Amino acid sequence: MTVKIEEGCIACGACESICDAVFKVEDVATVNESAVADNIDCVKEAADACPVGVIVVE
Repeated sequence: MTVKIEEGCIACGACESICDAVFKVEDVATVNESAVADNIDCVKEAADACPVGVIVVE
């Protein structure tokens, strides 16, 4: 499974608050790919909660 942040992130911090093991927000969100496999449930929850829909889970 891969997780990407598409262009348009508004750095609201929702993903980091839901799944801080995977997402880090500074100017935009970034993904810690090595933590994705162990945190699938919260990754999906963060993607669903993203207000601009830029988290892509494949």
